[in-house]
Amino acid sequence: MSQEQPNNPLHGIKLATILEELYLEYGWEEMGEMLNINVFKKNPTYTSSLKFLRTTPWARAKVENLYLEMISE
Repeated sequence: MSQEQPNNPLHGIKLATILEELYLEYGWEEMGEMLNINVFKKNPTYTSSLKFLRTTPWARAKVENLYLEMISE
């Protein structure tokens, strides 16, 4: 019984999916440069990146904004 969120384009999209799609589009190195987030620059993995993004709201916001830009193109 989830409520509809018509104004939220990220509703129903998991963070892991967002991260995977960004990785496939840009790769770790380019994401690190674009977002200036160290977890993408130094020995990045899905696990470490997800853990960091789940506990760091400012970084998650940057990743979500990049994803929204990517899907709007």
